Amino acid sequence: MSWSLPIFRIAGIQLRIHITFLLLIGWLAVGYYAQGGSAMALGRILFVLLLFLCVVLHEFGHAIAAKNFGINTPDITLLPIGGVARLERMPDEPRQELIIALAGPLVNVVIALALFAVVGWRGFAAQATMGGPDLPAQLLVINVVLVLFNLLPAFPMDGGRVLRALLATRLSYARATQIAASIGQGCAFIFGFIGLFGNPLLLFIALFVYMGASQEAALAQLKDISRSFPVSSAMVREFRSLPQDATLQEAVDALLATSQHDFPVIDESGNVAGVLTRHDLIAALRKHDPQIRVAEVMRRDIPTVTTGTRFEEAFRIMQECNCPVVPVLDGMKRLVGLLTPENVTELMMVHSAMPKRRAA
Repeated sequence: MSWSLPIFRIAGIQLRIHITFLLLIGWLAVGYYAQGGSAMALGRILFVLLLFLCVVLHEFGHAIAAKNFGINTPDITLLPIGGVARLERMPDEPRQELIIALAGPLVNVVIALALFAVVGWRGFAAQATMGGPDLPAQLLVINVVLVLFNLLPAFPMDGGRVLRALLATRLSYARATQIAASIGQGCAFIFGFIGLFGNPLLLFIALFVYMGASQEAALAQLKDISRSFPVSSAMVREFRSLPQDATLQEAVDALLATSQHDFPVIDESGNVAGVLTRHDLIAALRKHDPQIRVAEVMRRDIPTVTTGTRFEEAFRIMQECNCPVVPVLDGMKRLVGLLTPENVTELMMVHSAMPKRRAA
């Protein structure tokens, strides 16, 4: 995720913090200092940090559950509205998605039970009804709120994924997602309407929920469409490649002369040796002489697919490697095409437009 900074790595998962989260901490520190001095500011900032520790543990719950099904989590990013665990791919079975979705709230349930053992029923009831400075009781209440909020049956909250998993046992994946996404968008409108009457935070949450639900619906549609097509039906057939001994200056000339962003690099045998992305090209120009070879800065870990690979499988490979482009080979292992995110979008647009055109 852009504008996020790496903090440290735990069990192979990179924990990142978004720059807006740091701005939130600074804004809260200034506000609370103005209200009650340094003691109040430190106390409230400590509470916020402990709250986000609970959020991080929540996301690690998802990651650990996904790991049990062979799905890795490259990173977890802290945002002002919570945390986001980026899975390499979505689970294949509804049962797997159900377990992964429930694992996060279950972590908050365990935290809440541990805190309840410390503060007791009276401390929880007093904090929930009147509020107060008791930090463990505050964290207990907020973990209960996190569980209830995340289990709302609306994307992109965990409850939306639970609902989809349950629906997918009886309906198609795309139809289950569409129903869950529609409920999520309905919840977003309710949050937004309530937020108009004096709670700007609800307006922000409404926007987040609506966009998340729309994105999930689009991804489900793509997954449904991708099962019907081989890679050859959507790959770029007209493209430009670079030899291994080409210079960065030659790559710049190719970048400016075409609409292509990423270039496959071919070795002396005609095989794909790697891919030079636009991002890597620009970064290399900042550090190196334009006359160095592209082989020194290209990415060598790019996977390849064949023309007969199902589009669904190719899309999964793109997600797992986070690749901007995937070379497509024919039966003789020759480079014959490229698969890019733009191809994915165009395939969806064409497929969506065709039924309407036939009806007309």
